[in-house]
Amino acid sequence: MAVVVVIALSPLLAAEKPVASTNAWTSLFDGRSLRGWTRTDFSTLGDVRVENPFRGGPGAIVVALAEELNGVTCTRPVPKTNYEVSLEAMRLGGHDFFCGLTFPVGDAAATFVVGGWGGSVVGISCIDGADASVNETTRSMDFDKERWYRVRVRVTPTKIECWIDEKNVADVALAGRKISLRPGEIERSLPFGLAAWHTRAAWRNIRLQQLR
Repeated sequence: MAVVVVIALSPLLAAEKPVASTNAWTSLFDGRSLRGWTRTDFSTLGDVRVENPFRGGPGAIVVALAEELNGVTCTRPVPKTNYEVSLEAMRLGGHDFFCGLTFPVGDAAATFVVGGWGGSVVGISCIDGADASVNETTRSMDFDKERWYRVRVRVTPTKIECWIDEKNVADVALAGRKISLRPGEIERSLPFGLAAWHTRAAWRNIRLQQLR
């Protein structure tokens, strides 16, 4: 069953406030092992490994192309709000999303989809029951294979913001909205995980910082 939470904010909380960084990024991936991560128990299991170095650069988590979903889930505690996560993602093969970042939004959760629905759709699943292909965050972008893209997500009590290569691609006010995961196996990524759909992908430099 999908987790659905209606975000209802008081007028004081709903007011925009400056978000300050602690400037203390915590690495969630050591570049050498899957310590702090586990292969997500999707029904179509594929190979998951760490390659270090990866193509002459820092180590990366590499997930094989599976029939459907393949990915990893973080086993470390992560905050529910007032945090920012940053990572680099690369499509190595296949033609669908190479980064499906599932993350907490208070007591709910959402997935930032990069390159889905045939390879180009970007958006957040789900907002008011609508997934990343049909809601206000939906946009189409071209993604090259074997190129790193920087993905960044910020969650505060008032909004979700997402960037790709420093371009803001989603800015969603949370007051009165229903935030949920798309029903199905992506729920196995909870509370914080990375997934790819029928695509071989690599992820590296996965970091998180608490905001205040």
